[in-house]
Amino acid sequence: MYSIYLIPLLIGMFLAVNMGASGTAPSFSAAFGANLIRKNLIPGLFGLFVFLGALIAGKKVVSTIGKGILPSEVISLTLVSIILLSVALSLFFANLLKVPQSTSQSTVAALVGPAIYFDILKTDKLFYEILPTWFITPIAAFLITYLIGKVAYKQIRKYDSVTFDALADHKIFKFIVIASACYVAFAIGSNNVANASGPLVSMAQNVLSVTDESGQFMLIVIILTLVIAPCFGIGSSFLGERVLSTTGKELISFGPLGATLISIVTASLLIVASLTKGIPTSLVQMNTGAIIGLGISKVGLKNITQNTPFKKIFIIWIVAPIIALALSFFLTVGADKLGYLTR
Repeated sequence: MYSIYLIPLLIGMFLAVNMGASGTAPSFSAAFGANLIRKNLIPGLFGLFVFLGALIAGKKVVSTIGKGILPSEVISLTLVSIILLSVALSLFFANLLKVPQSTSQSTVAALVGPAIYFDILKTDKLFYEILPTWFITPIAAFLITYLIGKVAYKQIRKYDSVTFDALADHKIFKFIVIASACYVAFAIGSNNVANASGPLVSMAQNVLSVTDESGQFMLIVIILTLVIAPCFGIGSSFLGERVLSTTGKELISFGPLGATLISIVTASLLIVASLTKGIPTSLVQMNTGAIIGLGISKVGLKNITQNTPFKKIFIIWIVAPIIALALSFFLTVGADKLGYLTR
């Protein structure tokens, strides 16, 4: 009887594979771009710290994805399959184009589709917390790295005995860069694993009649985390290199100091969003905002805009969530008309 529930689980795992590919870029692109880590070491480190982040700090985001936008009681086997498949296809499209895409934005869009169709969209969380955070955090990442970059570069240049090359070659700083990349992977785990596990948790609660307060709820969360999180590492192995090259090598080359700054700023903003309000937000866009801010402070606005693939990135950022929303909406309509959808 329960074997049919393997369908949404497998779709969730497929989604996690695609999220792993997309998430590899904002976590390890800075260290990879600075030539501090070999490509074959990235998937293992990435997968491990994603798992730890999901297990330790991911519960609030699971709750938001599972019931903060679309009421959890309507999330059936068919509906969760539609939601996860819509997100997975939109991200697969972005990965094929070698552009890191926000899994959180695609997931929220996929939840909005059926919520609009059934006229049960929970607007308070969406309009007053999630959407503002999407706009504020990339701007905050940009401003923080730009201001620190301006101040740091100016101060270091005052001392003739201290050079950027000397600092970059120091073993301690190289270790810090790799550690900061792992910190970003932990932040991804705290936020993005919920994009796949959140709807699955709500479905499992409905099937097993489990409440949020019971001990069985946390058991469900842990089991699904154990299944979903390792798939991030698999996705990093098979598809991560494509998007790594876009942000790690094509945008701008950073030394260890810049790479560390980007990683720490973006990961910290994401962990704050995860632990305070449980808001699914875009590390990809924060990471790019931080790269732009530090890049402008280093080489100027003109060089950043003319010599990097920002136009392509911004277009995919807009298109992918729209694809997820449209797919989930029309698949929900079709399933309902055919009688496959139970509310």
